[in-house]
Amino acid sequence: MTDTVIAVISTFGALFVLLAGLGIVRMPDLYLRISVTTKAATLGIGLIMFAAGIYFNESSITTRVLAIIFFLFLTAPVGAHLIGRSSYFTGIQMWKKSKMDDLKGKYDAKTHILKSDVKEREKPTEKPDRPEK
Repeated sequence: MTDTVIAVISTFGALFVLLAGLGIVRMPDLYLRISVTTKAATLGIGLIMFAAGIYFNESSITTRVLAIIFFLFLTAPVGAHLIGRSSYFTGIQMWKKSKMDDLKGKYDAKTHILKSDVKEREKPTEKPDRPEK
């Protein structure tokens, strides 16, 4: 029974890693490649590591495997975000058929300041007068 569970989990992990590899080849620009590989490869490697933890069935190995999975899920999306953001700010073009560029016009290349659409709420300068009792 345990061998079957390990085989299923590791097979799904291998399929996700395969999809990540295909995504690198098939996606038209850097930003889509980063998105595909981060999601699929992180999940695939996490599943393979989880299957390895089940296979060895020791508390020390299982603890290490869970720590690796935790840090993988924590660091891979952050790293991909930083790579994508720095790529955008250095001028790497998006795919020509991309429909939306959320950062267009919001980044000042000279000061490296990113502006948002949210307007600052007006802060009340004075407290409203209350009638004294």
